[in-house]
Amino acid sequence: MRALVIREWTKFENLQIEDDWPAPVAGPGMVKIRTQAAGMNFALSLRAEGKYQVKPALPHVPGIENAGYVSAVGEGVTKFKVGDRVVCHVNFGAYADECLAPDYRTYHLPDSLPFHRSIGMPTSAITSYAALVWPQWAHLQFGETLLVHGAAGGVGLAAIDIAKILGARVIATCGRADKEAMCRAHGADEVINYSNEGFRERVLVLTQNEGVNVVYDPVGGEVFQQSLRCMAPEGRIIPIGFASGTVPQIPANILLVKNLKVLALNYGYYCGQWGRDPELHKDMGKVYEPLVRNSMNQMFRWVDEGRMRPEISHVFPFDRCKEAMATVLGRDAIGRVAVVFDEEARRLGL
Repeated sequence: MRALVIREWTKFENLQIEDDWPAPVAGPGMVKIRTQAAGMNFALSLRAEGKYQVKPALPHVPGIENAGYVSAVGEGVTKFKVGDRVVCHVNFGAYADECLAPDYRTYHLPDSLPFHRSIGMPTSAITSYAALVWPQWAHLQFGETLLVHGAAGGVGLAAIDIAKILGARVIATCGRADKEAMCRAHGADEVINYSNEGFRERVLVLTQNEGVNVVYDPVGGEVFQQSLRCMAPEGRIIPIGFASGTVPQIPANILLVKNLKVLALNYGYYCGQWGRDPELHKDMGKVYEPLVRNSMNQMFRWVDEGRMRPEISHVFPFDRCKEAMATVLGRDAIGRVAVVFDEEARRLGL
């Protein structure tokens, strides 16, 4: 089968699609998927270079988000049957004609959601859902104010959708006029273009100097530092990544004065991403499957109702996956970037 293969740690642009990669076999508890779409993201560039926390043995097929048709199921799999439309989250293997996924990290797709629009649901969207809805994190409440950084990205737009469903006020930050428009289209009450003004001062004006209740931060660095200074007492800030390239040092005095909570979220823990060594890491994906699956199903219901809208700004056929990565690295994307395989590409006229 065709597959994009990492044979050595290198730049993503150096990877090659191979025509004779061995087809996978569905073992116990596994689902084999005939790939229709895969997700492209910044972390994939780090994975290709061996700079990510998870480093599968070489050679391997990269990619963590895959959507398609179930083509086989392994022993003990009862949730899925051949022909089901699904999306999954895997540690690697998405960029191939066929992909293997654990059944507990595979989810039925509603007919209303095309394959290419679903790729961020088990990664970007569920991260935002966990951060804002699960009680151990923000547990965002009706009437509270949420500040979303990187708001025009995959996690950001999902966060806006979810926050508005919950009845919160949303202040979004982004850096371009077209991204401003997209944030407003998803329901953001206020949008701050940080290319034109500092967000800290503007947030305080918009909240009558009270500050925001919750900050959702995939950026880190100085954005995190300034966010602490425009938060309301007893506020919660949720760092989920460091897109700025700088890991912030947290000033505990500000936390103490305002009674703030820092609630870091590594969603990969809850889907079993860190269960790569059974001797060292318990696979928490199985432990948390009921919570995650219920959360995914809730989001799929919102998609069906038109209340949540996964945004895909660019779609590329598989043989142009390097262009897809260039789009991501060039910060040209709004929402997510998808790569589609032959059947889905024909349906979309690509």
